[in-house]
Amino acid sequence: MNEAPMSAAADKIAENEPPMSAKAATSAKNEAPVSAVDVVAALIVRGERVLVCRRPAHKARGLLWEFAGGKVERGETKEEALRRECREELGIVLAVGDVYAQVVHAYPDLTVRLTLFRAAILEGEPQALEHCELRWATREELSFLPFCPADQPILERIRKEGL
Repeated sequence: MNEAPMSAAADKIAENEPPMSAKAATSAKNEAPVSAVDVVAALIVRGERVLVCRRPAHKARGLLWEFAGGKVERGETKEEALRRECREELGIVLAVGDVYAQVVHAYPDLTVRLTLFRAAILEGEPQALEHCELRWATREELSFLPFCPADQPILERIRKEGL
């Protein structure tokens, strides 16, 4: 595995490439390891629109937009975590497809190893059970919504390649 310094890998996007190890994720000054967390998210497309969620104001990165998902808990596969998170936060049953992208991003408080899966809703209609707002956004609208920094490489890919 390539363990590049965070400055080179902070916004790296790759299809099916394993994320960098927590050991390699260090602060910019290489003083101490930054806490690393595995996060999963869903690229849910309906026609020409993608489902995006706005984080609650009281959470880290509050009021920024993101793709539906959350942290992987101990003992879960990434796919299981994504199905659980979407059931808890959106009230939907999800079919998890292939990996669309993987991103490693260093925030000041933690390093996120984000895996975005293509996904489809099997049951239910998304509800904002934990988010303050949900939106089915067009590719063009994604450019105007303030997203979490870890999502920026994914948004760039969507802008270039489409949904």
